[in-house]
Amino acid sequence: MTGLARVVGLWGAVWMGLGSILGTGVFVSLGLATGVAGGGIVWAVALAALVATANGLSSAQLAAAHPVSGGTYAYGHRYVHPLAGFTAGWMFLAAKSASAATAALGCAGYLLHGLGLPDGRAARIGVALALVVALTALVAGGLRRSNRVNVAIVSLTLAALGAFVVGGWLSVDAGDAVARVLAGEAASTPALLQATALMFVAYTGYGRIATLGEEVRAPARTIPRAILATLALSMVLYVAVAATAVAVVGPDAFAAATRQAAAPLELVARAFRHPQVAWLVAAGAVTAMAGVLLNLLLGLSRVLFAMAQRREMPAPLAHVEAGSPRRAVWAIGAVIAGLVLLGDIRTTWSFSAFTVLVYYGLTHVAALRLPAVDRRFPRAIAAAGLVACFGLAAFVELPVGLAGLGLVVVGLGVRAVMRRQAA
Repeated sequence: MTGLARVVGLWGAVWMGLGSILGTGVFVSLGLATGVAGGGIVWAVALAALVATANGLSSAQLAAAHPVSGGTYAYGHRYVHPLAGFTAGWMFLAAKSASAATAALGCAGYLLHGLGLPDGRAARIGVALALVVALTALVAGGLRRSNRVNVAIVSLTLAALGAFVVGGWLSVDAGDAVARVLAGEAASTPALLQATALMFVAYTGYGRIATLGEEVRAPARTIPRAILATLALSMVLYVAVAATAVAVVGPDAFAAATRQAAAPLELVARAFRHPQVAWLVAAGAVTAMAGVLLNLLLGLSRVLFAMAQRREMPAPLAHVEAGSPRRAVWAIGAVIAGLVLLGDIRTTWSFSAFTVLVYYGLTHVAALRLPAVDRRFPRAIAAAGLVACFGLAAFVELPVGLAGLGLVVVGLGVRAVMRRQAA
């Protein structure tokens, strides 16, 4: 068997997108970005949402026109150039493997903190590695079983975030809280844009829907609707959670909570009038980041599978067994485990931000090349998204950007070797 079964409907796709978005971005990266922009975090979240909207529209029309596994990797090959497609796929693997490692480390931090156990570097890495192995085994078992687990995870996450927002606003004076939130207008432009770049990657989980194009029912109709619904829901939740955290403790204390422990929202919730909300937040964080890791394993393995089919990665990774690309899944699990060993959440998240901005910049290039008959949205949206992605990439820390560019060179070398071996 060489094909993948179409088993995902509209709400399954939406839940998959939410499962990819509502995790590390809301439970960890909001605090990291607050450390850069201070009170400007709410504005950074909003700006990142605008860029993500452009990306969502470009991704939606590309996925509807070309519903296959691989996302921008496949679109770049079809509409731009094979080298552009490979670069997109390579950067996606780098970006989202780093995001997955961040999710595993963040999940371990919340779990250890919630249980009252020491959450030092070694303990966090050990728990994170165990989580990677367990979820890799689950994903290797097939998509249908993974979807059922994902729905349960997302439901608990939504309950936890809802309790955080309601509990937070019931714990503050409305006038003082609004003043804290609006104080972000004074954030400097470079800091605001750097925080926007860090927050942008937190929205990109909707891309999992596109990368699973061969497994979605009625893809031309389902994929665009699922992407836009996922994006709208996640934007509302991110803004609400960011505003709540700043309103309750202020931007400085929120950023300090991230530096103090890998469980910033739980620490903020302890300042509520009803601190028992912190327990629900901790539980929601653990399951949410486990869900992000699960969905990233799904998306990454499908991109690697597509690259192997084109002989741009080792051919054995294109093997399908019992409807699942198991070899690709386990290969991705091994890469994520290697990144977990770094043990540094900020480094993995910053690297993910740069590489994913390059990836989505190439998405917009492909969208600009769509034939008129397949275009669902104005070309100006893709053009604006292209400028925004590459512009924000310039505001990521210089060493991270240079490492990302070096990775592109390494990837092109890998491709040349694979192509030569296939010839």
